[in-house]
Amino acid sequence: MKNIKPLMFVGTGSDVGKSVLVTGICKALKRRGFQPAPFKAQNMSLNSYSTPDGFEIGRAQAVQAEACEISCHTDMNPILLKPSSKNKSQIVLNGKPIGSQTAKDYFLGNNKTALFEEAKKAFGRLEQKYFPIVMEGAGSISELNLKHRDIVNMRMAQAANANVYLVADIDKGGVFASVYGTIALLEEWERKLVKGIIINKFRGDIRLFEEGIKIIEDLTKIPVLGVVPFAQDIYIEEEDSVALKNKNKKSSEGAVNIAVIHYPYISNYTDFNVLEKQKNVHLYYTSSEKEIAKADVIILPGTKNTIHDLQFLKEKKIDILLKELEEKGKTIIGICGGYQMLGTEISDPFHVEGSVEKIEGIGIFPIQTILKETKITEQTNFSFKNYEKSCVGYEIHMGETTLDEASILNKTKEGNKSEGYQKTENCWGTYMHGILDNEVVINDILKPFQEEEIFFNYKEYRVENYQKLADLLEESLNFDQILKDMEG
Repeated sequence: MKNIKPLMFVGTGSDVGKSVLVTGICKALKRRGFQPAPFKAQNMSLNSYSTPDGFEIGRAQAVQAEACEISCHTDMNPILLKPSSKNKSQIVLNGKPIGSQTAKDYFLGNNKTALFEEAKKAFGRLEQKYFPIVMEGAGSISELNLKHRDIVNMRMAQAANANVYLVADIDKGGVFASVYGTIALLEEWERKLVKGIIINKFRGDIRLFEEGIKIIEDLTKIPVLGVVPFAQDIYIEEEDSVALKNKNKKSSEGAVNIAVIHYPYISNYTDFNVLEKQKNVHLYYTSSEKEIAKADVIILPGTKNTIHDLQFLKEKKIDILLKELEEKGKTIIGICGGYQMLGTEISDPFHVEGSVEKIEGIGIFPIQTILKETKITEQTNFSFKNYEKSCVGYEIHMGETTLDEASILNKTKEGNKSEGYQKTENCWGTYMHGILDNEVVINDILKPFQEEEIFFNYKEYRVENYQKLADLLEESLNFDQILKDMEG
């Protein structure tokens, strides 16, 4: 299918809805008989996912692959940046970490030439298997001080010979300036790649923007291929930390209150999407002692910098509060970095996270963790507590934890390996991301708070919403023109 051109969706800025649009386009193309696959050369996110073959990619590309009805692979996101301190990120190349760099060294250094070559190789491998490749850009395509080193936007589009579509968020305001300014700042070769403009997140009667469409087309000489409504009834996982700003931050009366402790480098908060949708449950993110104390269930989530975030909890005296609440029988759960924090000690002899070599943990679990240079990334089948039903999850961590075999939480199906620690029925910790996607685990957690077992099927819900999003995009966009350009 070499005559099928890749599609690339780029933005006038960050958080304009590119990831969601790519997800919907992937599903729409799949329904029309194509074999699409997502691709983002470089992603910056603390929400990541383990591929079936044991590597790490951005969560957004895993979601997009699910919409394509295919398994995710590192070629879909060859370069992943995971912020680990104020100005520093871990670089994950082809699914494995290769070191850390400051933002200045990464974005202004010369090493991106090699990374760009790796991105192009990954794209080439992907293009041999799927058609079309649906590509996603990052941030704005008109960052004049950075774009000559860019490896994810227009230079990648040129290398892939892709049709480019510019996405603008009208809900933020200033859509005329952002679209016109973005196009005006492009070089001639870049403008030639742009086949259309998409106005995203429109509220109200779209007919009222008909004149606006004409103005944009007159200014840019590029067709507007559609105006996509702001659809609050369609749910697609969002990868950016921006999404956390819209989450609940306080407890609510009359519900089972579940508090996720929000520390600076919180990661993989997609672990809690099932709980968020569960009937009679109110889930919220907080670092307030008052709000934590109000919760029925307290969860310490994953983090990209366990020692830093543990220091954050100690400074706010949350560590002391958690010990008091655990003694009173409160349900406390730790996942990944949160699990490590609940132990007695975390050591970092190889300076994986920074200069602090050892720190005392919260002390609820009699476990010790050593941070190692090798990252574990794998999907796993396991049994939870004493339940027979098989569960699924995935591990992404750089720590090795020593625990008492008599108090293990999970037993993996592969080799019957022990994993996690259970102190009491309602106080446990695990490395398993995605553990809360399993019905048996949700019902176990909520058993003390509700009379009947109710489980929200998150997987079915995701699939249903991919279909709804594809329907919306086919109604809102000139899909025939996109297909014509693609097959031209």
